[in-house]
Amino acid sequence: MVVLVLLGLLALAVGGCVCVVWAERGGPRWVRAVSTVTLAAGDVVRHSDKSRRRRLNRSADGGE
Repeated sequence: MVVLVLLGLLALAVGGCVCVVWAERGGPRWVRAVSTVTLAAGDVVRHSDKSRRRRLNRSADGGE
């Protein structure tokens, strides 16, 4: 079951990347919408990772 979930997430990620490339080349409106969602999700993940690293660094430095 876990493998199926991971395969589904992988398929969504690959599909999102394909839509980003297609949208850059002037794809249809739905491709541009999927591309926007994919890029926004990437920004959210990137921001959460930076926040998590800052919290870990603060706790390792003794909270300073």
